[in-house]
Amino acid sequence: MAALALQASDTLTITFTGDVLLDRGVRKHIVSRNGDANCLFSPSIDSVFAMSQLVVANLECPATKIEKPVFKNYIFRGEPEWLVTLKEHGITHLNLANNHSIDQGREGLIDTRNNIIKAGMIPIGAGETMDEAAMPVLLATAPRNVYMLASLRLALENTSYLPGKPSVSQESFDSLVARVKDLKAHDPGCCVIVSLHWGAEHMLRPAVQQLSQAHQLIDAGADCLICHHTHTMQSIERYKGKSIYYSIGNFIFDQQRDINSRACMVQLTITSHDIEANTIPVIIKNCVPEVE
Repeated sequence: MAALALQASDTLTITFTGDVLLDRGVRKHIVSRNGDANCLFSPSIDSVFAMSQLVVANLECPATKIEKPVFKNYIFRGEPEWLVTLKEHGITHLNLANNHSIDQGREGLIDTRNNIIKAGMIPIGAGETMDEAAMPVLLATAPRNVYMLASLRLALENTSYLPGKPSVSQESFDSLVARVKDLKAHDPGCCVIVSLHWGAEHMLRPAVQQLSQAHQLIDAGADCLICHHTHTMQSIERYKGKSIYYSIGNFIFDQQRDINSRACMVQLTITSHDIEANTIPVIIKNCVPEVE
């Protein structure tokens, strides 16, 4: 899929957010506002998005009218018309490489992907096959090529691993590392951003295996890791001059505990030869994120 057309510039600014849920408590919040999803965005968040050429969020639910729930503990579904509001507030890309995108089955996953495109955004990390889902997405071509690789590093609950069927990106870790190496081999000057959906929920520190895998990805050529799933903000590491965000936490979400309500956005400033990561603290109040 082609990168969004952007005006050529010496600097590219991309903002990344954590989990966006459009069901459960967030659904109730929207319904209480007569179905107006604009209630999910605070002025401080809009200001950050307005300073960004691209905004990438993790959509933690299918957005589809299809109701074919998978048998599992937590099953989500958002309304596809709410995607338009996300676009209107500046979100340009939605990551689907997570453990809830397939909550309404493979048909619901592909419908969500199509609905994201219809709303004017670009889906990441899902496709008609596993190989398509795992393909890097070209976010921008100026001031240099910027690619994003998204990958779910968890087993899906009651969903078989069928790489020939509609899937989220869930290839082996060795294959993911090989993709990063391949990108750098064919385009040495490019910027590669990796987003992993991984880790243990509600934990404040990553596991030892995550540290090892993050370092392997940086060693392979990744320029930054921005990850999520734990519903908490975890540690930030600088490794070989590159930033690793093990989990940036929630964004638009209904969990109310303090550890679940504090999160961050990551704003990357990319030039032809450099990448700078800026951490923007966020606090979530009644499902709505605000810059803290």
